[in-house]
Amino acid sequence: MTVTVRMTNLFLQLGLDATPEGVARFIGEHHLPDEVNVLDAEFWNDAQRQLLKELLCSDGEWALVVDQLNEALRTPSA
Repeated sequence: MTVTVRMTNLFLQLGLDATPEGVARFIGEHHLPDEVNVLDAEFWNDAQRQLLKELLCSDGEWALVVDQLNEALRTPSA
């Protein structure tokens, strides 16, 4: 079975609320300063950090989704 590569599916894999509202809430409540690597964010647990690292290292479609999340966490919410 293949999993569609999307932000909501990334959130499912991370064990987070994967509804569109849940994703928006998470991004709105968490912000990464420019000097902090997404993998070093204080809000990930060890398992989440490991998953993100593996997805980034895969350099495939999942890496692009993690990059999108990284960018979203750096954009100040209005």
